[in-house]
This record gives sequence, structure tokens and C-alpha cells, in this order.
Amino acid sequence: MRDTSELTAAVERFADRLRTAPQSRLQRGAAAEGLALARELAARAQRAEEPGREPRAMPDAGVFTVADQLLVAGNDLAEIMRTAPDGSREGELGEAVGLVREAMERAGL
Repeated sequence: MRDTSELTAAVERFADRLRTAPQSRLQRGAAAEGLALARELAARAQRAEEPGREPRAMPDAGVFTVADQLLVAGNDLAEIMRTAPDGSREGELGEAVGLVREAMERAGL
């Protein structure tokens, strides 16, 4: 089992910042960045769980739900990576952490 705490911590940090961001900032793009990231993390988790099947798209449930959507997607991916056989998801953890950091930066959070 691999340590996915860096991914979960990064996702939690971004989600917390989304929760505390003013509505105006969410509407100016922070929520869109969060949703795009949640969709990417969810797609990665689905591809890992069901290879060969087209990932289902996470719906846009509004600017005030993005933090929760991000947490769910990030925690799902972290759990898949945590329980994957050693070497089978090599490099994906660092890549996912990088995606979170980049999205948070683009969101201005």
C-alpha cells in the first residue's frame, strides 16, 4: 500500500479554500477550476477501476457544491491508488498532486 496522504491533503486544502471563497470569486473561475479538477480526478479513478469503459462525467451541481465534489473525487482516486498493487500506478500519485496544485493556483486560491 502506498501513502496517499499528500494527495488527500492537497485536495482538502483546495476544497477548504473553495468553501471559504466569496461567491464572486467562485463565479469568476475558482469554481470552474475546482469542477474541472474534480472531473479529471473522477475520470482517472473510473479508468483505474473500470479499464476500457468510458468514464462518466461529473455533473455541474453549482458553485457551492464544487468543494464537496472535489473531495469525493480526490478521496476516491487516493483510495484506488492506496490499495493498488505496488508499481501498478507508478507516477500517477505525484501527477495527481501536481494537478491539484496547478488548479488551485489557476483558481487564485
